[in-house]
Amino acid sequence: QVQLVESGGGLVQAGGSLRLSCAASGRSFSTYAVAWFRQAPGKEREFVAAMRIYGNTTSADSVKGRFTISRDNVKNTVSLQMNSLKPEDTAVYYCAADADRVLRGTDYYTLRGNYNYWGQGTQVTVSS
Repeated sequence: QVQLVESGGGLVQAGGSLRLSCAASGRSFSTYAVAWFRQAPGKEREFVAAMRIYGNTTSADSVKGRFTISRDNVKNTVSLQMNSLKPEDTAVYYCAADADRVLRGTDYYTLRGNYNYWGQGTQVTVSS
């Protein structure tokens, strides 16, 4: 079992930066794949970025070059550094985790249905 708590959301102007953090409790966090998803009003929850246990990452085309996912297995945290923010990045951001099945391709971890553990979300609002 893993419990996830996000923090770091807020209001920022377009072009600005924010860093989201996700604190994980529970054992064996280092064996979990982790990800960030987001959900804007009236839209479905969408994939943002994921990181496997060996450090390989993948991210959505819409955030490539602007957002970076990282993890600290000693502190049991996952972070999302968001730069050059745009109004369309406005959403509730969710941290997710699930056991890393090493035989699965990284695309597997871009699908929200493949994560069993979720945080409560943190609001990010980007003003124009």
